[in-house]
Amino acid sequence: MSETKTWKGSCHCGRIAFDVEGALEKVTECNCSICRRKGAKMWFVPRTQLHLHTPEADMATYTFNKHRIKHRFCPTCGIHVFGESSKDGVAMAAINVRCLEEADLDALPVHYFDGKSL
Repeated sequence: MSETKTWKGSCHCGRIAFDVEGALEKVTECNCSICRRKGAKMWFVPRTQLHLHTPEADMATYTFNKHRIKHRFCPTCGIHVFGESSKDGVAMAAINVRCLEEADLDALPVHYFDGKSL
């Protein structure tokens, strides 16, 4: 089990920078049309645990289908850093753990989500 800590993250060029607090214990991989293409491993946390160092105006946003998820990415390097949505009325962030500086991706259990069937 991972300890609760503050993780530092960014896109490739560093334009989008953030901290996220929590215990990184597992990630989710989804097979929907966008997740399959971007290859992100996502860590879901309450949005209040994500602290941006970059103004939201400096990020690009993509939505599709039902437009419930805001896929946030860097307009300079193109890296998808996180997504935003809500679950049961609680604002959530789906952090792309590949953007976290110290995350050991090989040590994280992966939950596979069948988003393609939604």
